[in-house]
Amino acid sequence: MSVSLFIEQLLNGVQFGVMLFLISAGLTLVFGIMNLINLAHGSLYMMGAFLAAAFVKITGNYLAALALALALTALIGYVMEKLVLQRFYHRSHLDQVLVTFGLILVFNDIVRLIWGVVPVQFRLPEPFSGSVQLIADVQYPTFRLVILAVGLLVALGLYVIVVHTRIGMWIRAGASNRPMASALGVDVGLVFSAVFAAGSALAGLAGLMAGSISSVQVGMGEPVLILALVVTVIGGIGSIRGAFIAALLIGVVDTFGRVLLPPALGSMVIFMLMAIILAWRPKGLFPVNA
Repeated sequence: MSVSLFIEQLLNGVQFGVMLFLISAGLTLVFGIMNLINLAHGSLYMMGAFLAAAFVKITGNYLAALALALALTALIGYVMEKLVLQRFYHRSHLDQVLVTFGLILVFNDIVRLIWGVVPVQFRLPEPFSGSVQLIADVQYPTFRLVILAVGLLVALGLYVIVVHTRIGMWIRAGASNRPMASALGVDVGLVFSAVFAAGSALAGLAGLMAGSISSVQVGMGEPVLILALVVTVIGGIGSIRGAFIAALLIGVVDTFGRVLLPPALGSMVIFMLMAIILAWRPKGLFPVNA
């Protein structure tokens, strides 16, 4: 493998890892803080992509479409949590899996009803559609660098909010001891709803960015949900730092595995990595209660 190809694949792996982090961050927050297994998280990823495509067509303005898609995806998540998922916080994980699997089917049928089954595509604005000369013989798409920058900013912002702000303190208090937090005046229900809406927005952000560089289609959330679950488990449930490091690790390993290994083995390498890491650290790399 040449140096230029190695650098290009390394950047692809990091960019893929950042994309995985954007969807995994919301999933690990909801799972770790609210103890809710939400298989419909991938459907919110899909909704973000379809809504962005629709708003780009309506407004003709890419950035405005992204803002509208993020806001509406967060609202969809908020309504879903209020109307359905709140009733399952104290139910078994099997019940949570069943109801959120049902929501996957509902969202897929809604998308088929509104947009049909033909994949949707939307064009990037001119400033994002070119490429950047990084070093000699290495040109890299501008939008992929934008994804890298956005992912890093989101990771930093989430870490600061959860660890160093009063809102983060409320979130951690509600997760640790909900009755005591409520007795101290924290509206834990509102905090949990806000966390779920924020996680939904992050999933929508990942979806609209993925949709910007590939096609937007029904069921696109299910394959990435599997990878997001792998990232969540490897990083440590509830750990933003763990999700970020695990996402980068999975992104790079998956990218080089598919380039260097036979197809059958390349698609298995991340699951082999997960098995090795969990055999070493059963609670993940950075468990929140460690």
